[in-house]
Amino acid sequence: MKKSREQLEKERDEAIAKREQYQHQCQRLENRVRYYTEGERKKRNHRLIVRGADVESVAPGVRGMSQSEFRTLVEQIFSLPEVAALVSRTTDQQEGG
Repeated sequence: MKKSREQLEKERDEAIAKREQYQHQCQRLENRVRYYTEGERKKRNHRLIVRGADVESVAPGVRGMSQSEFRTLVEQIFSLPEVAALVSRTTDQQEGG
């Protein structure tokens, strides 16, 4: 049961086409993964930028601070018992509905 040359060439061409289909399918899946991971990163970046802008609009004095000065200030603010209680109460309300 020898296969003719034409049959072998046809099978080869089909195998090549199948391989290309799988390569394209793999590329589409990789693109989808990249889209979702970059989308999450973009959402996070947007959120951080908006929150930073909100802080600057409420406390314009922070605009001139260095990163380390700002971080120290924020750490001091959030270590205050009143602020910690307010944050806790606000997050509890959000989780509760």
